[in-house]
Amino acid sequence: MNAKPANGSALKQKPIRLGPRFRRAFLFAAEKHAAQARKASTIPYIAHLMGVASLVLEFGGDEEMAIAALLHDVVEDCGGEPMLKEVRRRFGKRVAKIVDGCTDSYITPKPPWRERKDAYIEHLRTADAATRLVSAADKLNNIRSILSDYRQLGDGIWERFNGGRTGTLWYYCALLNEFLRDKPGRLIREYELEVRELEAITSLKTQGKKVHAAHD
Repeated sequence: MNAKPANGSALKQKPIRLGPRFRRAFLFAAEKHAAQARKASTIPYIAHLMGVASLVLEFGGDEEMAIAALLHDVVEDCGGEPMLKEVRRRFGKRVAKIVDGCTDSYITPKPPWRERKDAYIEHLRTADAATRLVSAADKLNNIRSILSDYRQLGDGIWERFNGGRTGTLWYYCALLNEFLRDKPGRLIREYELEVRELEAITSLKTQGKKVHAAHD
């Protein structure tokens, strides 16, 4: 099934059946990321991968795109180019192409943060529709987690991110601008709502601090 560019608006003709390849991909991802957790938490990393795969399916992706969603971080976090070759061997060229397109680093240590993010955004400009959809689902899941943690913990969460508050907000806004180059569907509209809320809630917090300081 074809997906429209990064917007999740493709129509499913019939319910998608997730077969043995999807189950193998889940077990593969769970094994490779077994020792990893989400940033500054005890949440198993597989929770993020499951969330991204769920969004891909919800917004019009097919089984191979959902498999790529489960595996979208395995190259960056679990082995670089050799891992990409293993993904291609186990799950096929299309899955490997999407995973490759969602990867912003193949080496350890990773290149400087801003350099990687600039390159990733530039890459998305020529990425195919399936890669853009999986990428958008990944970023939507991430920003929802950031918002949830920010409501609970406040500005302390920015210490987790290499880009800090300013860099992180820049990155998610820059991604939004790139995704909006296509006619936005439900997925991108959801992503835009989350970006605008993060901008608003952090701006209000900053303004509140300034007001408080002015009265001290």
